Amino acid sequence: MTLTDPIANALTIVRNGIMSRKTKVDVPFSKISQEIFSILKREKFIKDFKFMDDKKQGLIRVYLKYTKTGTPAIIGLKRISKPGLRTYVKKDKIPKVLGGIGTAILSTSRGVVTDMQAKEMQTGGEVLCHVW
Repeated sequence: MTLTDPIANALTIVRNGIMSRKTKVDVPFSKISQEIFSILKREKFIKDFKFMDDKKQGLIRVYLKYTKTGTPAIIGLKRISKPGLRTYVKKDKIPKVLGGIGTAILSTSRGVVTDMQAKEMQTGGEVLCHVW
């Protein structure tokens, strides 16, 4: 089965896993999803992720992060640029998520980066998603 939007699928799987209080979820592998999860790990939204070989396309096992009180580290995930409506921003129009509390993930000519990294690199790109 082919997916039209593997990023939205990955974000939905993580969102559903958080709502059902799971400790880990399995997401179908794609390079862009792997880069998004590496950013989420670096920004401390998830504990860890690793590639699992299933003799097909592969899976990414994502270990979700919760606080001591049981509150998830990811409060919200929102897909911004969709296959039917791509959303691009220039270097001076990079969005702030919840006034800087959250993180915007962008696909630029220099790779998949956060909003802060894109501002430092002085580059714009496609806004993939917002995480807070």
